Amino acid sequence: MCAANKAWANLGISANALKQSGGLERYALDLVRGLNAAGFTGERKPAFFARKIDTSQPESAMVAAHRINVSLLPSKLRDTYFNWALKRARKNARVDVLIGCNRVESSEIAICGGTHIGFLTASGRQERPSDGRQIKIERLQYRQAKIIVAHSEMMRDELRTFYAVPDSKIRVLYPPVDGARFSAVSAEQRAALRKQFGFADNENILLFPSSSHERKGLPLIEAALRDSGLPVVIAVAGRPPAQTSDRLRYIGYAKNIEDVYRAADFTILASTYEPFGLVGIESVMCGTPVIFPTSIGCVSAIADNAKFTFQPGNADDLRRAVQRALDAKPASVSAESILYDTSIAAHVDALLELAVSAAGSAVQA
Repeated sequence: MCAANKAWANLGISANALKQSGGLERYALDLVRGLNAAGFTGERKPAFFARKIDTSQPESAMVAAHRINVSLLPSKLRDTYFNWALKRARKNARVDVLIGCNRVESSEIAICGGTHIGFLTASGRQERPSDGRQIKIERLQYRQAKIIVAHSEMMRDELRTFYAVPDSKIRVLYPPVDGARFSAVSAEQRAALRKQFGFADNENILLFPSSSHERKGLPLIEAALRDSGLPVVIAVAGRPPAQTSDRLRYIGYAKNIEDVYRAADFTILASTYEPFGLVGIESVMCGTPVIFPTSIGCVSAIADNAKFTFQPGNADDLRRAVQRALDAKPASVSAESILYDTSIAAHVDALLELAVSAAGSAVQA
């Protein structure tokens, strides 16, 4: 029986912001749309708690929005204050089951799209006092949540290793992707898109979509391919790189990133820390295989025919992966190369089934 057909208590979602953004803010918007489609409308609209509410977003009309203003506080205290204020706000809103998409200790279901200890470990950075405050709230959240939804096996491992979370408390649910937006096109449309972005027919385009080039590994990619002799062009979409060359081309912000995926031959990243990496799923759904380090969480959700992997931080292995990709040059890949149901509806339904368990007697079947 679909969870959406059950009689529900009040649901709530907590996130840093209700707006178009990256990471868990985008995921929270997916949840809002999915819940709306599942019948959580009118009096059943979920409560949404955030620091910022963008009322121009259509999702803002699908929720009962509650802004917790932290703007007057020093930045280092904002997480702590939001966490404290949310306890009262959810009580006033009579929320029975809270889905925490940010660091909040009062969530029955905690969404883990990344851990702060995992980030510090991967980046080799020493812990600062501000890091300690964030980790303290994370530990409280994971300790008090009834269920923790990990967005990848990598996150499940971090929860067990760094936070001593029992495996029985963790459920792995890969995040959803909009299949209507991210889909393959015909060869004719692809050729037209390549021309639109200035890609020559004989060029091998490695798309590097990024707004944080250091973290996404552009220096390693440049170093590995600079003198390799491999016939490739790195096309950067997002923030401009510090410099360009014949082999490194900036193509702009690319608001319609799905069209750039469709035009490229491969999508490449060399991230130091990528808990899941929706970029990989989006790319393959648009028909474009990926060249990724094994440390990116989504790699386990992509079939072998659509990925070429290398050891994290290893320039020689990256170069070999690019060579393998060029040698194989898959004619096309498809959404069938994604090893899970990417639909928002399927994800929300699975989440609601978990909420039944998390709510206990608050939700009646």
